Amino acid sequence: MTIKPLADRVLLKSVEAEETTASGIILASSAQEKPEMSEVVAVGTGTDENPMTVSVGDKVIISKYSGTQVKLDGVEYTIAEIKDVLAVVE
Repeated sequence: MTIKPLADRVLLKSVEAEETTASGIILASSAQEKPEMSEVVAVGTGTDENPMTVSVGDKVIISKYSGTQVKLDGVEYTIAEIKDVLAVVE
């Protein structure tokens, strides 16, 4: 089964959060924040008001509490609107 986003939506997979701090302290999973960086897995066609500005494989930063979380085959994804994508990381 696959997920295909519609219109101005993108399907994102979170990039793993850091498990240690810069000084080497290991963080418990409960202390880790939800990662804001994600990888684009699939894109919709876009709309006249919101054209698609990202493509599959791009790493992006999204708004902290945006999108809808879904789980498929044990993998967690986020479906978000293109307007919630703040930047592309190069």
